[in-house]
Amino acid sequence: MADLGTGRGRDETVDERADRQWQDLMQEIRVVQTGVQILLGFLLTVVFTPRYESLGSTDKGIYIVTVVLGSLATGALIGPVSFHRLVAGRRIKPQAVTWASRLTFIGILLLLATLTSALVLILRVATDNEIVPWLVAGVLAWYLLCWFALPLWARSRHTAERKE
Repeated sequence: MADLGTGRGRDETVDERADRQWQDLMQEIRVVQTGVQILLGFLLTVVFTPRYESLGSTDKGIYIVTVVLGSLATGALIGPVSFHRLVAGRRIKPQAVTWASRLTFIGILLLLATLTSALVLILRVATDNEIVPWLVAGVLAWYLLCWFALPLWARSRHTAERKE
């Protein structure tokens, strides 16, 4: 077990660490995968609704970009599972964890773009276009705060404390 007073971290082998990190990553992916898959499923049905035909070319363009972004996010977030399946048993789990982590981060960035694009489209259809940029900017700022700023702040603050 790790001694919290020394800052040494955990006493685990490279393989044990990779196993733990893989399990942590899979839990994180389960959360985000479900959301992106539901969002993409919803987006894919929009084109088949009567309202879609009444959209202007700008809104149809935003819709297409949103569907493509959602598809890319889904691919990136499912990628780690496929990656693991194809390299399982090859004794490269530490490298698999690194690549799966990168794919997951890319998937989260693509999900951010998908959600923002979907919000632009929905708000353009649902409300006055003049307030759409302000609403989207506010929600985007919230996502950036929750998903990136707060974790980076906590990481830098607590990492600095451990180095003392």
